Amino acid sequence: MSAGRSKEESSSRPSKRPKKSRGAMADRFFPNEMPDYVEERESSAATGSSLIRLLSLPDHELSAKFLKAGVDLKDKIVKETWIRTRQKVTDYTLYTGALGTAFLLFKSYQVTGSQEDLSLSAKIIQACDTASKGLPFVTFICGRAGVCALGAVVSAKLKDEALLHHYLISFNEASLNFFLPNELLYGRAGYLWACSFLNKHLDKNTIPPNKMGPLVEEIIREGRRLSKKSRCPLMYEWHGKKYWGAAHGLTGIMHVLMDMNLKSDETEDVKGTLNYMIENRFPGGNYPLNEGSTDDRLVHWCHGAPGVSLTMAKAYEVFKEDLFMRAASDAAEVVWNRGLLKRVGICHGISGNAYTFLSLYRRTGNLEYLYRAKAFTCFLLDRGAKLIAEGIMHCGDRPNSLFEGQAGMAYLFLDMVKPAESGFPGYEL
Repeated sequence: MSAGRSKEESSSRPSKRPKKSRGAMADRFFPNEMPDYVEERESSAATGSSLIRLLSLPDHELSAKFLKAGVDLKDKIVKETWIRTRQKVTDYTLYTGALGTAFLLFKSYQVTGSQEDLSLSAKIIQACDTASKGLPFVTFICGRAGVCALGAVVSAKLKDEALLHHYLISFNEASLNFFLPNELLYGRAGYLWACSFLNKHLDKNTIPPNKMGPLVEEIIREGRRLSKKSRCPLMYEWHGKKYWGAAHGLTGIMHVLMDMNLKSDETEDVKGTLNYMIENRFPGGNYPLNEGSTDDRLVHWCHGAPGVSLTMAKAYEVFKEDLFMRAASDAAEVVWNRGLLKRVGICHGISGNAYTFLSLYRRTGNLEYLYRAKAFTCFLLDRGAKLIAEGIMHCGDRPNSLFEGQAGMAYLFLDMVKPAESGFPGYEL
């Protein structure tokens, strides 16, 4: 888990820790008392608490521990969600259902090369395919599009041409009705992300631009219509609220649009929307839940700084403007100080927040970001099971799921084995 520092490091270097938050807001997270740096030592020479000893391990030793923890937890998730349910699927989604287990198995295959995991992933996807037929949701994270997209990619890896053809045909049969929202979890952006996933893993023209183009135009048109009374170029609503976050709002929609073939004026609207968000963030660096909100509590991927940081880092990569890297780094400071949540999950927990630092590490080569990702992950490895057992850390209403529960933690452990190849599941391609 090592890499050289890049030339961007000086502008994206984590700043000193501000004073700790107090009061009711702090009840949402554990005080981050981990040091800003821990010197590496061989295990036989490590001293201090069990957490500090973990953090001080050389990369090869810590990677081995992450790998074992990830594989062991993956096996437990499979047992709970597939074997004990007698291979019956009642929730087929990536977010809380069986497709999340299949996606975790696919990640395990990518890290370990296990053909057994790949084959089991395919089997679970087939069960999700049966369970989701005829249902209307068309997104990757919460819909049938995710089943078909992941099914196609896994089938291609297995060299099963018949099954690959089946999933691609099924994907292209998705019906996008007029009343579909624009956000990521249930809307147009979630469908477009599934298209990008297929194009990345199969062929760049698996879903051609002319298939996605009309949908992009509709998203832009809708965003402009709702922004008429706002200084923000694009604005969207979900259940009557103008959300900002990755799951239902501006952050997630802009994230997806940056992968599309945009016209110059559309590109300027995306940049302008991100600029508007930066200009109107809270003084402490966090981002509002929705337009006009003054509630500065949530530091989640779904709402708040973690998801915004991922999107701003991507904006820097796409637009090459330092403003976006500074915004990503500033948001990461919020996560370091207030993101050690009393929840385990990917959507709103420590596992998801760790990806803030992994994303910045991949783009800057800054080893301090890698250290911070290691720190959050080691906190889970060292204390997660105990805190969950004691009821201090919430394991989600669906404790074995990818986005709410321990499957997300297993995914993070596996991603930490190869951090340069990591990515937030269902969000970063």
